[in-house]
Amino acid sequence: MIYFDVTKSGAARHQSGLMRLSTRLRQELGAAVAAVTWDARQGIWRRADGRAPVALAPADWLFTAELFSEAERPGWWGFLRRRPCRLAALFADAIPLRHPQITWPQSVARHPEYLKMLAAFDRVWAISEESRRDLEGFWRWQGAEARAAVETIALGADFDGAPRAPRAAPGGGASLLCVGILEPRKNQQFLLDVCEDLWAAGAEFSMHVVGRVNPHFGRPVAARVRALAAAGWPVTHHVAGSDALLDRLYAGARATAFPTIAEGCGLPVLESLWRGRPCVCSDLPVLREITAGGGCRLAPPNDRAAWAAALRAVLTDDAEWARLADEAAARPLPVWADTARTIAAVAGPVPNSAQA
Repeated sequence: MIYFDVTKSGAARHQSGLMRLSTRLRQELGAAVAAVTWDARQGIWRRADGRAPVALAPADWLFTAELFSEAERPGWWGFLRRRPCRLAALFADAIPLRHPQITWPQSVARHPEYLKMLAAFDRVWAISEESRRDLEGFWRWQGAEARAAVETIALGADFDGAPRAPRAAPGGGASLLCVGILEPRKNQQFLLDVCEDLWAAGAEFSMHVVGRVNPHFGRPVAARVRALAAAGWPVTHHVAGSDALLDRLYAGARATAFPTIAEGCGLPVLESLWRGRPCVCSDLPVLREITAGGGCRLAPPNDRAAWAAALRAVLTDDAEWARLADEAAARPLPVWADTARTIAAVAGPVPNSAQA
């Protein structure tokens, strides 16, 4: 049996990357897993539906995609040492260690212990080669003896479970879409500066920014959006990005923009391609892992002239847009059912579904 940890994700209201990951995996795993939560007061696991205690057996697997520490989950070190069952985890990134100055303080404080705890797991799947290298590098630095090697796993592009979009026509008006929490790491402020340059030079397009505001670092980004809108530029911030809203915005977009400076994988790029939309994104090693198949135009992070040229090309050059759109439609893309089958293979197969 696979028990799926939803201690945090089961109660969360926002749609972060980790929430997307947890939700889609549970949907695809279906009856192959049972959702559970950690009861810190008693140091036991309970079923998420009826809160009944769970007796973990040696043949069982506990799978988690969540972040944790002893302070957040009292008793976890003891649980890891007792090891009543086998343990599997999905590892996203080491961004809080690489960029502590722009990461939530709680995440920065948690991450070193979290990475140490992962060394006690039997299986760890990293969501990119770069994340795998970061985790194994941390363990070497700490002298930690990991129980198992880290493997990589591909995340799904089918964010809402809808069929893959066919090759799209560029449509009438020009519109760009940027998806991600508003914060310095996602770099929307830089993107807005580039857009303002293009608007001031006479370019005609609208910009839709979708994502909640990071309460520690995101307010200046949200203020920048409001200031541009007040000045008459066509930019809109959608705080609550439901799947229905994203479906509508992808359908109306000519392309997407992803100016991030650090990622674990880059789900918005995959999801853009799933919807048949070319993506202009930062030229980062982790994003090259998923953009090599085509459909994307890379630009150096924070290079204002390069980003202006790339955005202008996808907005006004129909031949360049068509080339990227053809690549987006033709390339293979991973789906969440594939991710689920990889994880479920530790305890048995899940139903087949056609790969896109």
